[in-house]
Amino acid sequence: MSDGFTEHYFHTQDDLRLYYRDYGDRRSPRPPLICLAGLTRNSKDFHDVALRYAETRRVIALDYRGRGRSAYDPDPENYQIPVYLTDVMHLLAVTHTHRAVFLGTSMGGIVAMAMTVAMPAALAGVILNDVGPEISETGRQRIAGYVGTEVRVSSFEQAAEMWRQNYSLAYPRLDRDGWLKLARATFTEDSVSGGIRLDYDLKLAVALREQSKSPLPDLWPLFRGLRNVPLLALRGALSDILTADTLVRMKREHAGMIAVTVPEVGHVPMLDEPEAVTAIDSFLESL
Repeated sequence: MSDGFTEHYFHTQDDLRLYYRDYGDRRSPRPPLICLAGLTRNSKDFHDVALRYAETRRVIALDYRGRGRSAYDPDPENYQIPVYLTDVMHLLAVTHTHRAVFLGTSMGGIVAMAMTVAMPAALAGVILNDVGPEISETGRQRIAGYVGTEVRVSSFEQAAEMWRQNYSLAYPRLDRDGWLKLARATFTEDSVSGGIRLDYDLKLAVALREQSKSPLPDLWPLFRGLRNVPLLALRGALSDILTADTLVRMKREHAGMIAVTVPEVGHVPMLDEPEAVTAIDSFLESL
């Protein structure tokens, strides 16, 4: 065990080797918490969240294909939601998870919503972190504009300063330690050429840029599939992905949804904000 979790690998339907972290007590009667990261993110984002809940339940955090310690896909066209969804279903099978709470950040929330079609009985609850069935085009194009751009620096400290300069508007409350923590979750040491590089396959941009040329599919049917599932939706008050108007409509469509706006943070809340912690604590306790 390392830092409160064990490390595991499994093979997908196309024989790609994927990595996940496993925290907590597998024998807990509470439904496990499955953590699904954003587009370019990985399991490191959920370390503190996982430790917070590992005393009472199992927590599993996945590295999608092409991220973190999972293998990079030789066909970048596979970097899309239907493939990730199938990978998550394989993760549930290998971890013997029949029913779980899904915590999805950004793209991970879309994967969680897609579970309503693929495996609806597996959803004991869903937490959507700054994502909904409508994605602001401004934020969508912003993300498409930077994904796949190579960034190499000499140290995590340099990476932290670069990220602070680029994203301080989204995280005005973040201090020096916070930026360094974010950098360590975003970058990794390059064992081949040295230095520090982004911790994902830059070829993610291949599929993303093709997808960004077309309107997003209608995700409201997937969201409506959550109507009978306990649901918590978090929104960063400064988000350019999930608008306040979309959050209001989500509440109309799902009367039981708990909606919480996290102040002074953009896309995405890091889930250590007091408002987010309180909301997740209360939501999990209510299940």
